[in-house]
Amino acid sequence: MSEQIIAAVSAANVRAHVERITTAIPSRLAGSANAKRMAEYSRDALRAAGVSAEVHEMPGLVSFPGKGELQVLAPVELAIEANTLGHSLPTLPEGIAGEVIDVRSGDFKEYEGQDAVGKITLSELSYHPARHEKQRIAGLMGSTGCIMMNWGHDGNTAVPFGSVKPAWGNPTPEGFRTEMPTLPCIGIARTAGLKLREMIGQGPVRVRMRANVENGWRPVQITTGEIKAPGSDDFVVVGGHQDSWPGPQATDNAAGNACILELARVFQQHRDKLRRGLVLGFWTAHETGTMIGSSWYVDRNWDRLRDHAVAYLQIDQPGCIGTTRWGTASNAELKGFHQAVEKRVLGTRPASWRRAVKTGDSSFFGLGVPMLAGQGAFTEEELKRTALATLGWWHHSIENTIDKLDWDEMQLHLRVYAGWLWELCTAPVLPFEFVHVADQFIERLTALAPAGGTIGLPGALARAEAFKAAAQRLEAAAGEWRARYAKGSVTDDGPAEVLNACLKRLSRMLVPLASTAKGTYGHDPYGYTPQGSMIPSLYDVPRLGRLPDGEERWMLEVQLVRDRNRIADVLGDCCGLVEDTLRRLP
Repeated sequence: MSEQIIAAVSAANVRAHVERITTAIPSRLAGSANAKRMAEYSRDALRAAGVSAEVHEMPGLVSFPGKGELQVLAPVELAIEANTLGHSLPTLPEGIAGEVIDVRSGDFKEYEGQDAVGKITLSELSYHPARHEKQRIAGLMGSTGCIMMNWGHDGNTAVPFGSVKPAWGNPTPEGFRTEMPTLPCIGIARTAGLKLREMIGQGPVRVRMRANVENGWRPVQITTGEIKAPGSDDFVVVGGHQDSWPGPQATDNAAGNACILELARVFQQHRDKLRRGLVLGFWTAHETGTMIGSSWYVDRNWDRLRDHAVAYLQIDQPGCIGTTRWGTASNAELKGFHQAVEKRVLGTRPASWRRAVKTGDSSFFGLGVPMLAGQGAFTEEELKRTALATLGWWHHSIENTIDKLDWDEMQLHLRVYAGWLWELCTAPVLPFEFVHVADQFIERLTALAPAGGTIGLPGALARAEAFKAAAQRLEAAAGEWRARYAKGSVTDDGPAEVLNACLKRLSRMLVPLASTAKGTYGHDPYGYTPQGSMIPSLYDVPRLGRLPDGEERWMLEVQLVRDRNRIADVLGDCCGLVEDTLRRLP
């Protein structure tokens, strides 16, 4: 049956949607009339396929950035084209002036040996951390403004769009005080940035920059649809953002929206075969609000998602031209299942995997819903030539037009997505596996143990090892029951229900630990530096090991002990859950 579903999806249908969206509804900025039209388009297309759908409206703190200005004042006079970045602080009409320093990636380590106080920073969009975190770090270091150069080949003249708002979704009162941008920020072409870097290398460079932006609350819209499964309240969420920057913005993300519409069409035709339903989400304020739509959906549907959401598939920028590899990011419990689908669909095509981190509309981590995302990838050689332009040199620029899509690639993407979703929606026993999750915890806690002895990490590590042993027993039992259901030798759904309840609950407990610093009931700032590591709440353990006795060390130790206790408790609870589940199986 999965082969029938994989064969049924059509890139031609995707192309028709993309052509209509980019022609009739370009420049889909959240809070604009076109963004509302896009939400209505998604709703109407779902309904035309027989899918129940509606538009939801909510207030959103969004941004309408205008052109920026950058002038080199010394050692020469030079005007450089710029775009103001979303949620930048606006400048006064005269702008701000100062010396520019080159902080390259914009990470904390780039400031070592440099005094950023009162200076304007030049950084590259290509490299970790994200724009939002570059801005936050620059503010912490005393900078007065940020200039961010685009990625791409050295001759890339595209001037980038982008947002620098760290607060994930609409801010809380506390988040408004502590997680909103503090600096004016502009983006410039890579050609201009490399010229500026060359000048800085020869001596002091003084510039004047101006940021023009309107930030405020506007009504914004998301679209949701649902294909219900007969006899089950569980479902998989598939989503992607439908807002975009000025211009057609074909790859980002008209293509992703069109893929979701096509998947909905096919799955609606086979809904009677589903064991789990499909919820379709077209988010908004991804670009100029930092995930307002998806975080609103999670917050306002918490109880149902917590009880019944199985997994989240994010589709953003599929089918880009020039990609010859495949790359997937996922939570580790999904890795084995989706790689088996990829091998079947992609054959010998080179593929890579990385642990999913909180980027894009990954607003489901606090809930404990595992996610996956996959798309075409460029070769290492191409990435080196384009300063790690993983999404194409045209990304977040006016050059993001329909000619940047490869329709043969799109067909391949659709086939993979359909294979993933069919397995998640129809497998009697969920295709989750937690031995590799335990391995990730063991590896990380082992690496941190030398610096974390004073906070009790050896005890947490022992619990991680005990959980691995429990996960191995659970996987053996789940594998046995999967084989029985595949052979048709058992018709009782009881064992599958027992196993699935356990597998879902394990994700609920472990995903927030593995993938967030704040935990279940909040959102880390976008691009937050600890997010790049497994168990982000323990990110500062190495720093603890370097600190001498004193106030800073003692306070950090209090924080880390509490985080360690949360981790140890959850790992212990996971062991208990597995043992209880195994006792309940026939």
